[in-house]
Amino acid sequence: MADQLDNQATIQPVAVASSLRDQVATIKRALIGSPVRKWLLWTSLGIMGVIIATSIGQVLLNRWNQPFYNALARRDMAAFLHQLMVFAMIAGGLLVLNIGQTWLNQMIRLKLREALTLDLIDQWMRPARAFRLANAGAIGVNPDQRMQQDAAHLSDLSTDLGVGLLQSFILLVSFVGVLWELSSGFVFHVNGWSLAIPGYMVWAAFLYAGTASWLSWLVGRPLISLNSDRYTREAELRSSMVRVNENVDAIALYRGEDDAKRRLQLDLGTVLGAMRRIYTAQINLSWVTDTYGWITVVAPILVASPVYFSGDISFGGLMMAVGAFNQVHSSLRWFINNIGSIADWRATLMRVADFRIALDETDVLHDKEKRIEFADNANGNLTFEKLQVASPDGCTKLADQHVEIHAGERVMITGEPGAGKTLFFRAIAGLWPWGSGRIGLPAGETIIFVPRVPYLPAGTLREVLNHPNGHAPANDADISAVLAEVGLGRLSSSLDRVGRWDHELGDDEQRLLGVARLALRQPKWVIIDEAMDAFDGPSLRRVLSLLEKRLPGAAIINIGRGQHNNQFFPRSLTIVKDSDAPALKPAHVRAGAIEPPPAAASLHHRK
Repeated sequence: MADQLDNQATIQPVAVASSLRDQVATIKRALIGSPVRKWLLWTSLGIMGVIIATSIGQVLLNRWNQPFYNALARRDMAAFLHQLMVFAMIAGGLLVLNIGQTWLNQMIRLKLREALTLDLIDQWMRPARAFRLANAGAIGVNPDQRMQQDAAHLSDLSTDLGVGLLQSFILLVSFVGVLWELSSGFVFHVNGWSLAIPGYMVWAAFLYAGTASWLSWLVGRPLISLNSDRYTREAELRSSMVRVNENVDAIALYRGEDDAKRRLQLDLGTVLGAMRRIYTAQINLSWVTDTYGWITVVAPILVASPVYFSGDISFGGLMMAVGAFNQVHSSLRWFINNIGSIADWRATLMRVADFRIALDETDVLHDKEKRIEFADNANGNLTFEKLQVASPDGCTKLADQHVEIHAGERVMITGEPGAGKTLFFRAIAGLWPWGSGRIGLPAGETIIFVPRVPYLPAGTLREVLNHPNGHAPANDADISAVLAEVGLGRLSSSLDRVGRWDHELGDDEQRLLGVARLALRQPKWVIIDEAMDAFDGPSLRRVLSLLEKRLPGAAIINIGRGQHNNQFFPRSLTIVKDSDAPALKPAHVRAGAIEPPPAAASLHHRK
């Protein structure tokens, strides 16, 4: 348990919710810096032109209502057929414009997702950022969902809502003047009095839509937090399923299926609870929007009927006024029609933008805390001067305050369980910069850091062995010889086969492959974190023999339990834990992530 705590030290920041302004500004910066920004700009201008042209066509179609319905009222067959021809031309043009708008909509959606996802990946894969974010609390949990699912959903919602809002605005500008002009002849006669209200139907449309929008916002606003909560629960359920799938062998050996099922059922229960709350809020919203929708069927006729029954407008004029009212009202009710999508967009924007904000601010976490000083040693040695690595439960340090390791030296660094061996390893690598003291690195040298479990990227075995930070790619003879020396000679025939080697090979085989890759790189400095502790006697002898043969002049520092050949590691150092030292304090991170309730959080291992 102590070793697990040693390897899982995390930064627990204080979450400070970012504002909508910060979130929009963050996404704006991502798009401005995107390589597809010009493509997005031109498609946006193109869809604006198409929408303007469509609005002109709809104005012409609205004007067509009056002569068409008047021809029907007069039973004028010739005029009726002529108006049908006019309709065919207008409708044909609108059809082409609608198809063009659909294509541009899809292209904007595609490019917007490309821009957002590429930006998030670029920010996430900055040196050491992914590691630090993973240790930064709730905002660093399940980054895959935020970059893949949330970014895609935000792209779809932003495109649909943005295009819809632009279309509604242009329709409003196009028809509000038409409706105002039609309303100029509306005169109300009451008990011998005549009353004319300029722009009567325009004011009626604004009042009607404004009231409905206000009610919809009051009822639909809770959907923002409810949707964000649901996405968090969905991510936790998916993470639990992935964790179970990756540990099915251990679960089967421990007969842990019932416990795993119970945990998955609890995670599913939190998802279903979140969905139930969303559905309840949506039903409440439907009472407002559906009632408003049914009233809208007769609302324009009710608004204009007093003038029609007084004989001031013809039936064709009435239908033209109703059509213009519907167009103005349709543009004004955009908010009402999309209140659910707006709440969903707001929740998704918060998840994506807060994730990107956290990526930026991860680099300045604990800016009030002391940081370890890094420098280059011109003499080519590795030195530790009064080094103390801070953590939430104390500090880790070497028993000796001044340590110097020379080129070609082999050193074993040991420590009690829970002393912070992995934390010390991460500090040397620069992944955990918080603490005090000085680390002097050999100038001009590249240090290869070997974690407990090596990273084996998907691809061919040759690509895995020729991973970056090494020399020029080795030839097949060298690769085969090294594989044979570590006991993996059977893989020599699979150099060009693509595979998931982290799944195909066992844990020991993966570590042996990591050693083979190390031998092919031939670095001058190697620091190992407990990777050799898992090897049994024969495997360990093969590994030490390989390192002796392939890396004769390399400095090798092994951090572990100290159960290795003292002849290979003649020098030893000790790591100790000072629990009385000042602990690492929480940092402030603007994050909109919703923390799980204590009852749910206690059922999960720390991610």
